[in-house]
Amino acid sequence: MIPRRISLAELSDLDAPAFSARLGNVFEHSAWIADHAWASRPFGSVEDLHAAMVRVVRDAGPDAVLALLRLHPELGAGGRLSAASAAEQGGVGLGALDRLEADALETANRRYRDRFGFPFIIAVRGQRDASAILAAMHRRLENTREAEVGTAFAEVARIARFRLEDIVTSPDGPDHRHTAGAPAAAHDTAVRDALTVHVLDLANGRPVAGLGLELSRDGQTLSSHITNADGRCDQPLLSGEAFRPGSYAIDFDVEAWRAADPDPGFYDRITIRFRVRGTPGHVHVPLLLSPFGYSTYRGS
Repeated sequence: MIPRRISLAELSDLDAPAFSARLGNVFEHSAWIADHAWASRPFGSVEDLHAAMVRVVRDAGPDAVLALLRLHPELGAGGRLSAASAAEQGGVGLGALDRLEADALETANRRYRDRFGFPFIIAVRGQRDASAILAAMHRRLENTREAEVGTAFAEVARIARFRLEDIVTSPDGPDHRHTAGAPAAAHDTAVRDALTVHVLDLANGRPVAGLGLELSRDGQTLSSHITNADGRCDQPLLSGEAFRPGSYAIDFDVEAWRAADPDPGFYDRITIRFRVRGTPGHVHVPLLLSPFGYSTYRGS
């Protein structure tokens, strides 16, 4: 029997054991994350709940991030799968590969684990099929270990977001859930009255994954986010009527993102401030980041 979805209001009213029972499997075999996130109630949106859970992991430090990555199962390998992982992998056919496909995936899994020390992790719901997953694994084998830890954690956060949307109803109703396999709203060039970001690592020529950021307006904190494997956020920071004129700030936690880097660079936090007047339209804020400098501009 599939449990009914729960509203944010109902979730916020739960005591700690009941809260953990509902959300303990959002992060693979890591109920401690829900245990700690309970203290951040109430949650104004699914995104706020997701950000609180991601923040629990980040605040626990690099060792906790690595431990979380190592709890994930290898794709297509069976073993100790949670019910959610089994459903997700089955949804893209990883349980029904032919012998050649299974051998190719097994070889790539072994190469990846030998190189990075943890299994390859990707939000399979957002992938076309097994061949797309295998292609992504081969691309990511070229990453440095530091970059791959960030990318893998961003994928863990994305998996968690999908799972939360299966469990918790949005205040805007179920039709506003992000559909698996569909482009995220933050990537839709037709988005109007929306605020989006994109962060690029100029030193290594790749997107910045796993970077935490906080949005505020007129001095009041609105929400927290984390960049995905593309250096973007899965949803706009603000959109529709919620995105109104005001003085905005986006605060990027560069120090936490570079925590595993032996040369962490010059900046610990980067804050971009700007004012929105009149009808906002689509405001896109890129951040081009390097260890000793950065640049930004109003994009489109």
